[in-house]
Amino acid sequence: MMIKTMLIGSLLAAVALAVKPASAADSAVDDLLGQYRAAGATSFDKSAGAALWQKDFDGKSCTSCHGADLTQPGKHKKTGKSIKPMAASLNPERLTDSSKIEKWFLRNCKWTLGRECTAQEKGDVLIWLREQ
Repeated sequence: MMIKTMLIGSLLAAVALAVKPASAADSAVDDLLGQYRAAGATSFDKSAGAALWQKDFDGKSCTSCHGADLTQPGKHKKTGKSIKPMAASLNPERLTDSSKIEKWFLRNCKWTLGRECTAQEKGDVLIWLREQ
C-alpha cells in the first residue's frame, strides 16, 4: 500500500510539472516570498509593489533608473550606465537568482529609500515585477 501511495504521488507530481514547468524566476521568487513570510510579511499586494516602484523618495524612485516602462532599458541616474529591461518577459535573466535579487534590493533600497526595504515591501515589489 505504501509503495502504491508513493507511486501515485510521484505520478501526480510528474503530471503537475508537465502541465506548467516552473521557471527559474518562479522558483527564485517563490523561495524569497517564503523567506519574507517567515520574516513577518503578510499577504503580498502587487498594487502596493507598483506604488512603491513609482513613489518618489526625496527625488529618487525606482523609475529614476529603471523607468516606468519595464520593457525598455533603463539608465542609472548617477553613473549613466545602461540597465537591461526589468521585465522578465523580455529579459529572462531577471528574477532567477535569489542572491542577486537580495543584493540589488539591498543596494537599491538604500540608495532610493535611504534604508533597507522591509520583507513586505520586497515581496510586494517581487510579485508585481514577476508579472511584467
